Formats: sequence, C-alpha cells, structure tokens
Amino acid sequence: MRLNEVDFNAAPPIDAYGPGFFRVGETLWQGPTLMLPSGPEGWGGLSDTARLVDLANRIDVLFIGMGPEISPLDRNLRNALEGAGLGVEVMATPPACRTYNVLLSEGRRIAAALLPV
Repeated sequence: MRLNEVDFNAAPPIDAYGPGFFRVGETLWQGPTLMLPSGPEGWGGLSDTARLVDLANRIDVLFIGMGPEISPLDRNLRNALEGAGLGVEVMATPPACRTYNVLLSEGRRIAAALLPV
C-alpha cells in the first residue's frame, strides 16, 4: 500500500464538523461558514445571496451544504447563482465538506457555502 501526502496548496481544508460548528486548522467556526481557497469566513446563510454571487469571478463551482440532509435550493437563489456564471452543487453538509476537500487538493477553483449539521 502506498500512502501519499495530500497537498492543499496552502488552502485550508475542513478538518472536522459537528453540531453547529466547523473546524479549520485550530479554529472553530460557529454557524454558517463560507469556505474559500483563501480560508473560511463567516456567512449569513442562504439569505446572504450577494455574498455568493460575488464569488462568480473567483471560482467555478460552489458547493452548498444544506445541513444534515439535502433539501432543494430556493429557485430564486439558484437562478441568481447560475445567472452569475457559477456552477452550483447542492448536497447535505457532510458530503459537501468531503467533496470540497477532495477538489481543493486537486487545485480546483471551488468554494463551499455550508450550513452546520
């Protein structure tokens, strides 16, 4: 078996998540969190549309973690994001965290808007 060290190109991965929080490095982020290649930031949740639309020129795909289970994204929010040129993938938060980390390690231009579990 060959083990390879994962290189995140100085972008911080999500180390853990739990009820109401995300851990990135040594820092706990409470509540909705926006994960960018530059690092995590607080986020106002699904009503904070402008913040997500502003990502259009910086990333190609936005993962939206809807909490413990997948649920549909509001049509107006999806239309605003896709109209800005963002690829949008909606899933439950646990797989959104895992997918974010995998694609981050591949050097992809991605972000994740995460509602806590």
